[in-house]
Amino acid sequence: MIPNFRDPQRRLEAPDLSGLTFIRFLTTSDFPPFNYVTPDEKIAGFNIDLARALCEELKLTCVVQVRPWNTLEKTVAEARENAVIAAVSITAETRKTYDFTNRYLTTPARFAARSDEPAVGLTPNGLAEKSIGVVEGSAHEAFIATYFPNVHRLAYSSAKAAFDAMKDKFVDMVFADGVALAFWLNGAESKDCCAFVGGPYEESAFFGEGLAIGIAPGNDTLRQALNFALDRIQSDGRFQEIYLRNFPLSIY
Repeated sequence: MIPNFRDPQRRLEAPDLSGLTFIRFLTTSDFPPFNYVTPDEKIAGFNIDLARALCEELKLTCVVQVRPWNTLEKTVAEARENAVIAAVSITAETRKTYDFTNRYLTTPARFAARSDEPAVGLTPNGLAEKSIGVVEGSAHEAFIATYFPNVHRLAYSSAKAAFDAMKDKFVDMVFADGVALAFWLNGAESKDCCAFVGGPYEESAFFGEGLAIGIAPGNDTLRQALNFALDRIQSDGRFQEIYLRNFPLSIY
């Protein structure tokens, strides 16, 4: 599945870019595959490719600057050209800091299991005899406790610990963040032990409303311009190409 959150019934007007010659995208460098530094010291990732595609659509110069996470809120307000593209989740708390564009991605939860595990139905009865690894205190643990109360739930201190427990057969399955799982499943650490089972879980009450670009409050010109560009690149396949390049194993 390739995500596309565009509303085909909604036609966006071309933005007025008077006085806007560039966009400065602020990001971090420590969250692969969204934003990270390559071995040759270049910033790369899904968010970076997306930022450049948006600038190209708007025919504006694209500037990408790496900043510490805790400085993004202050920096975005310093200039009307500034926008934060750092996998910022839309929440009640982040809405106090930013105005947001339309969302461009969600971070679904997923089940995964060892490839040699027999297929089971992902229902409370189907999983009743299974042990499920989760990250302690996470939304994923809360979701399993709510909707699968009879499974044997084992909580781990980190996603890596839960994934390793699945690989080493201490738990039958894990339920975790789809991005982290895809990155691990597609990497060397998994040793091709495991695979996604079933589809994505996107309940916003547990897993949030998704990711969007953060703009300084009241900067409607930039927000509307980015929404227009997002709509255009989602409608012609460019967004999908960027997604597949950065997520060869789909998080959905």
